[in-house]
Amino acid sequence: MSNDSQHSITRRKLLAASAGVALVALEGSASSLGAAPHLTASPRPSGSPLGPGRLKQSVCRWPYGKIPLPDFCRAIRALGLSGIDLLQPAEWPVARDAGLVVSMGYPADRPDFIATGFNDRAHHAMLIEELTRTIPLAQAAGVPNVITMFGNRAGKSDADGIAACVEGLRQVAPLAESHDVTVCVELLNSKVDHKDYQGDHTEFGVRVIDGVGSDHVKLLYDIYHMQIMEGDIIRTLRDSIAHIGHIHTGGVPGRHEIDDTQELNYHAVAKALADLGFAGFVAHEFEPTGDPLTALRGAVAICTV
Repeated sequence: MSNDSQHSITRRKLLAASAGVALVALEGSASSLGAAPHLTASPRPSGSPLGPGRLKQSVCRWPYGKIPLPDFCRAIRALGLSGIDLLQPAEWPVARDAGLVVSMGYPADRPDFIATGFNDRAHHAMLIEELTRTIPLAQAAGVPNVITMFGNRAGKSDADGIAACVEGLRQVAPLAESHDVTVCVELLNSKVDHKDYQGDHTEFGVRVIDGVGSDHVKLLYDIYHMQIMEGDIIRTLRDSIAHIGHIHTGGVPGRHEIDDTQELNYHAVAKALADLGFAGFVAHEFEPTGDPLTALRGAVAICTV
C-alpha cells in the first residue's frame, strides 16, 4: 500500500483514475496517456538468473502508472514476472492477453477503499455486495485473489474490530470457497502511511483469519508495512504462514527499491518464504527512484531463490 502523503502516484489516486485508464488500455489508445518512460526490458537470454525460481513473483500496477498498461504487461512478462497486482476488472483482459495472471484484483474503485473495512458493521452490506459481485468475475477470469481491508480504527477496540471483521468475512467465505477465489485482507502500518488503520499488526490479522476459519480468507502480508510496525519479519512469516495468502514487498524506509539502499535483506526473506513452501504470489510494491524496469529487474533477481 502506497504512502499517499508523500507521492504523487498512489493507490488511492490510481483507484480514482483506473476506470478511465482501463478503457484506454482496452481500446489500445496508449497515446492518450501522454509520454511514457522508455521501456528497457528485453526477452531474457538463455541462462539468465531471472525467472520464477521457487516463488511466483508479481508486481503492483500503481507505481508504474505512467507506463500504458499493455506496454507494462509486455515488459514485465519479459522480465520473468508471472503476475500483476491491483487491477480493476475492466483491466484484467489486458494482463491476460500478455500472458500474465492478475494476481490480486480490486472489487471496487472507491477513494475510501483503505479506510472503509470489515471492522465496522455499518460497512458490511456494501463490502459484501462488492465481493459478491467480483468473486464470480475473478473465477471466470482466472484471478486467484481479491483484496479487501480491515479499515480505520475510529475509536474501536481491537476486540470489537476483530469481532466485526470475523462476522463480515464469514458471510463472504462460502462464496469464495465455492469459486476457489481467496479474499485477502491487507495489513498496513499506522505509523507512517495510514494513520488510524486498525489492522496494523500481524496478531490482529491472525486472530481475524482464525475466527473466520476458511482457507479462502487470508492475510495480505505487506513486508514494508510490517517492518515499520513490528520487524522480526522472517520469524513472523514462519509463525504465521498458514494465515498468509499473498505478499507485498517494498524497501524500508521510503518504499523504494528492495536492494542494499534499505534495511531489509530481501533475498533472505525470499529464501525463508520458499523454504516454507509458500505457494502464493510475492508482488513487488515499491516506487522506483531510477529507471522503473531496471529497478524491477533487480527486485526479481533478489527474490529469485
